[in-house]
Order: sequence, then structure tokens, then C-alpha cells
Amino acid sequence: MSNVNEIQSSLIETTEPVNRFIDNLLLGGKPPQLYEASRHIVIAGGKRLRPYLTIKSCQASGGNVKDAVPFAAALEILHNFTLIHDDVMDHDDLRRGKPTVHKKFGESMAILAGDLLFSKVYQAVLDFSPGHLSSDAIITALQKMTDAIILVCEGQALDISYPTAADVTEDDYIFMIGAKTSALFKACAEVGAIAARASGEVIDALGGFAWNAGLAFQITDDILGLTADELKLGKPVGSDLREGKKTIIMIHGLKNADLSQLTILKRAMSGQNASDEDIENAVTTLDEIGSITYAKNKAIRYTQEALESLKTLKETAAKEELIGLLKYFVNREY
Repeated sequence: MSNVNEIQSSLIETTEPVNRFIDNLLLGGKPPQLYEASRHIVIAGGKRLRPYLTIKSCQASGGNVKDAVPFAAALEILHNFTLIHDDVMDHDDLRRGKPTVHKKFGESMAILAGDLLFSKVYQAVLDFSPGHLSSDAIITALQKMTDAIILVCEGQALDISYPTAADVTEDDYIFMIGAKTSALFKACAEVGAIAARASGEVIDALGGFAWNAGLAFQITDDILGLTADELKLGKPVGSDLREGKKTIIMIHGLKNADLSQLTILKRAMSGQNASDEDIENAVTTLDEIGSITYAKNKAIRYTQEALESLKTLKETAAKEELIGLLKYFVNREY
């Protein structure tokens, strides 16, 4: 399945049970405003990549959708928890085309909403895991998720520190996005396989696939952050430049720019002082240097490494859908 429309339709259809599960888990609590805030970006949409990855990994391992749903929901809730706190830290006003949680409900309520979601992750697994799974398997799944969120926090801390760091290398960037993005993707795939009671070899293969897929996804995300249509993207284009984030594109650009190009790039990285014209000039300059093409080629490389990891898995429809998901990661428009 390589057609973008096909994969988008499959994402919607496959994750519908996950949406229902999350909806039920976040309804009826008190005070109502806390639960409304916690549901805000969850019901605003999102691509549902992580629960899809969990479900398809379960199916590719011989399991069924029903067994994967509580884990898929937990991982999607975990992802949304990080987004709420990310938006507070990044001072972003939009997420998925809607006001961010802190913008609508205030920072204090946004932080609490994130905390509530984090708690709901464990409730989803502990209260709703399929009965055929052993306690050891459930503990292992929770350990995978816990390890992932530790890495996500470490990656986010690095992402925050990099704008003021003068010597961020490409290796630093890859380590950071591995922690910030790939770690959760990897947990999704591994936990999906655990739900299917797969062998260690299959769990490792799917984890390796998801890790490299996550790198390709995040590099593509950084490219779209500069080149996408803002309405499709659902958040401000060029915000990474204004915040001085050291993406692979900017690291390459700063390393290869001449003096006049360097001036343009640094002007765009001057925070809120940077005008829209400054951002546009910087994007044009990065394109001229070849930095955007360089990033695209890196995404393709990690895509190929991800595909290599799947070779040990049996040929199934779910495996083909995972390959389709990977292609979607690097071909999407938002």
C-alpha cells in the first residue's frame, strides 16, 4: 500500500477502535474542565500513526486488533501528553489547526491535563490488557513504554538546549531525534508484538524497523516545518527557524553557508525579531545551499534501513501495510 490516500484511509479505519477506547477513558471525570482540556487535542485529530503502528505490528506478529487496542490507546495518549507539554515549552499557539491546550485553558490546566493523560496511560494497560497475556508480558510492555518516555524527556531536554549551543553536530541531532521521536515509535512496534505474544526475534525486528522509521519521520517533519502549506501543517511554518532549533537542515546550512548566506540564516534565528520575510529568505537560502535536499536524502537512507529490518518477518498484509506506512512517512505533505 503505497498510495497516500490509501494509507490515510487505512489509518482512519484501523484506529477507529482506538479513538472509541480513548473517548470512553477520558469521559465523565471531575472537574469537567480538566477532562475537557485533556481531550482537547486528542479529539482535534492527528494522524494516529503510533496506534496504527502498534496495531499493525501486532497483526504482523500473528495477533489481532482487539488485543492491541488498549496498548495502542495508551501509546497515543502518551504521545498527546508530550504534545501538550511541548506546546507549553515552545509557546506554540496552534496544534492540529486548533488553539493549543495552554492557549485555550491556561498553562496550569494544560500541565495538569498532560499529567492526567500520563496517568491514563497506565490505567489503560493495567485495567484493560487482554486476559490471555501473562503478568510478565504486561510488565514488559509497561517497561518498554516507560523506557520510551524517559528517552522522550531526554530528547526534549536536548532539543531545548540546542538553540543556545554553538557546536551541535549532525550526530547530536540524530541522537536527539532518536530519543524524542524514534523511542516512542519503537515502543509502539515492540508493544504491538508483545500483545501478539511474539518471539524476541520478531519484537526486535519490529523495534528496529520502527526506530529507523522514526528517524525518517522526524527528518521529514523538519523539512515540512519549512516547506509545507501552513493550513495543512496546522502550526506556524518556520517556527523552528525563529526558535533557533538545530535541525539537520540548519546544521548542514550553517556548516556550508558562505558569509552572506550565514547572515541571512542567523537573522531568521533571531527569535520573535525575525520577520516573515526573514524566514522566507532563510528557507530559500537553505534550498540554495542544498540543505533541504541533503535532509531528504537522509530520510531516504533511514527508510531503507527500516525496510531491511522487516526482511525477517513473514509476508503478511500487515507487513505490507507497515511498509506503506513507512513510505507515507517520507511522502506526506503535513
